[in-house]
Amino acid sequence: MAPAASAPLAAQMPSPSLLANFRQELSRYSPFQQMDAAAVDFFLVHCEQRYYAPGQVLAEPAQGEVTHIFFIREGSVTRAHGPGDAAGGAFQFDAGELFPLGAAVARRAVTVTYTATADTFVLALPCAEMSELSSASPVFADFLQRRVAGFLELSSRALQVAYASQALAEQSLETPLGELVKRAPVACGPDAPLHEVLERMHTGRVGSMLVVDAHGAPLGIFTRHDVIGRITLAQVPLDAPVARVMTQPVHALTAAHTALDAALLMSMHGIRHVAVTRGAAAIGLVSERDLFAMQRLSLKQVSTSIRTAPSLAALRVMAQDVRQFARNLLGQGMQARQITALISHLNDALTQRLLQLKAAEHGIDLAKICWLALGSEGREEQTIATDQDNALILADGTSDNLRAETLAFAKDVNLALDACGYPLCRGGIMAGEPSCCLTLGEWRERFAHWIEHGSPQDLLNAGIYFDLRGLAGDERLSHQLQAEVLEAARRTPRFLKQMAQNTLARTVPLTWLGGVDADERGTIDLKLQGTAVFVDAARLFGLAHGLPATSTRERLSGAGARLGLAPAEYEAWAAGFEFLQMLRLRVQLESPSAPEPNRLAVAALNHIDRRILKESLRVARSLQQRLQLDYER
Repeated sequence: MAPAASAPLAAQMPSPSLLANFRQELSRYSPFQQMDAAAVDFFLVHCEQRYYAPGQVLAEPAQGEVTHIFFIREGSVTRAHGPGDAAGGAFQFDAGELFPLGAAVARRAVTVTYTATADTFVLALPCAEMSELSSASPVFADFLQRRVAGFLELSSRALQVAYASQALAEQSLETPLGELVKRAPVACGPDAPLHEVLERMHTGRVGSMLVVDAHGAPLGIFTRHDVIGRITLAQVPLDAPVARVMTQPVHALTAAHTALDAALLMSMHGIRHVAVTRGAAAIGLVSERDLFAMQRLSLKQVSTSIRTAPSLAALRVMAQDVRQFARNLLGQGMQARQITALISHLNDALTQRLLQLKAAEHGIDLAKICWLALGSEGREEQTIATDQDNALILADGTSDNLRAETLAFAKDVNLALDACGYPLCRGGIMAGEPSCCLTLGEWRERFAHWIEHGSPQDLLNAGIYFDLRGLAGDERLSHQLQAEVLEAARRTPRFLKQMAQNTLARTVPLTWLGGVDADERGTIDLKLQGTAVFVDAARLFGLAHGLPATSTRERLSGAGARLGLAPAEYEAWAAGFEFLQMLRLRVQLESPSAPEPNRLAVAALNHIDRRILKESLRVARSLQQRLQLDYER
């Protein structure tokens, strides 16, 4: 259908002031705000202004190869397969957006119909000029090829600026270790005598010696802290080889790993140095001092403070540091998956320390039980506002007296976690409840019942209990239970189908035109209407394919590969999930005492984030469509 009006801009704007006005209008939107003035002017001079009335078609498959791309100045356009496309394909473009870029770049026809849904004014750029502009402007070319990834980068950059005032003096933990290493390591072979090693350390004023093989691969490490315990007190002669007293194996990361990876490794293993390798050879050492210099409030500091906290009162203070640390990480532009993993790691450390303190008070032997993390903690995806989901596995044959004592201990731990800012679970899914403190055999029976019957309550339980992870104690119990649950679920297609139906019952907040469908307050629930779709689908994939991973990203990637999908498809699932997670973190940090910590005011988002929100929700709906095809036939 022909537009009601069409005129070339070139014929209308001889005036530099008019050109400047149009340039200013475009500068509010990506990619024009990153392009130089000459490139923007090229776009404007070669465009036509067009008007489309509501219901008029801008592009459709029957028109053949795309001839123009469109920039919306005012109004809106919906992309859909047909008039009744309300189930997943519809998507709404608003002012500031460009389309149909994929078809234009590929020089093909569009596969869906683009229809004006309001009085719509656009700038139409011929595809030949689009190609010419792409050749002249790297920014525009990059946008054509990576528009969603580019939006994510711009969003991350804006978020980083918003929180940068709290992290101005802190270098990013995303720095590759290859950039952080400034010099080659002080190293020796395993046969080097101790007196020579000590002399080199003293002369070079270094606190550690990396021990490497003939090819430079790290074998072990010797530090000043080892001198007293491993040489002096052990009365080891100084002509003995360093291999006799070195610590081995040495923990190492590649040059491509980040400072965050090194900090996490140090925290998890209680070490002070990490070897950095390129290929098989060591190129340097990173110490905890290097990381401390990068951050005032470091992961190692918070983790060490938690692990050495002497009391519940001290842990309550440490819990506040966890929240402040998360805010600092946002200021460094870190991604959601990394922040939630770090929050979960620190929450793990806090829970483990609480368990140690309370076990000592109650006389409980942790080696005879297994404390389980469930739900978001089990997936290592905790945000700031998170309540407790935990349970206990007792060894088969546990006496009634020991069960009662363990239950009292678990209740005390739940109350202590509540005092640290992790609220009691309103659904009672806590280790201190009798229904969550069971022997391994009792847990087997319970999971078997859920899988066999699949009632609505069973499916609700599956959403929490099936994300189990051993956190403390005898973790062999959790590994055994998880392996049996995975196998039982995989062998029960009916249960998997019921889980799929449960996921499909969630309503993604998109209108039939593809716009964000906010409630009367202009808000959406990022958890129930957003991330839960990805989490549920990933859990289903994990059970169906016997994947031991519990994190949503790992489950989606693992299942996507097993389903033979293109990486771009399942990477889009992960990207959509992680953007929604990032929005949740922002809402929770900006309004820490809000009664609804996952509710987002859509109008408060900038243009870029609103676009990515729509894309992420569209991906969630397409994920539901895949489940519908796979499990409702």
